Amino acid sequence: MSQVHPLARTTPRVRAEIRDSNAPATALAGLYNISVATARKWKKRDDTLDRSHRAHDLGTTLSLAQEAVVVEIRRLCLLPLDDLVSITRRFIHPDASRSGISRLLRRAGVAKLADLQPKEEGQDTLKKTFKDYAPGFVHIDIK
Repeated sequence: MSQVHPLARTTPRVRAEIRDSNAPATALAGLYNISVATARKWKKRDDTLDRSHRAHDLGTTLSLAQEAVVVEIRRLCLLPLDDLVSITRRFIHPDASRSGISRLLRRAGVAKLADLQPKEEGQDTLKKTFKDYAPGFVHIDIK
């Protein structure tokens, strides 16, 4: 069962009344206190359920082959995002956006350079933390 959006001005019952009515859209808009465009929308719809406003497919400018090339360049050259964007725009596709390439890298699982760099044997992978102080002391960094 579909949930009605909390800010919707119409309910499924009202939408069904609009759909089944023979009155013009302008009269229905005044009657239900909605816009004429909304009245027209519900008059031509077959159902009375809310539909998703999420994009069903992302508009990407790169083809699948171009995306594969960009991902391989990232894996082999270990380039930062801005450098990868400039190379992509210059040699692969001039209209590629930085955000689109960033989304591509996240989808492909190569967004973090630290994960791609080879690890040396015996290298300590723990991150450094601040020194532990006794209660009552505050650590302050001044730059």
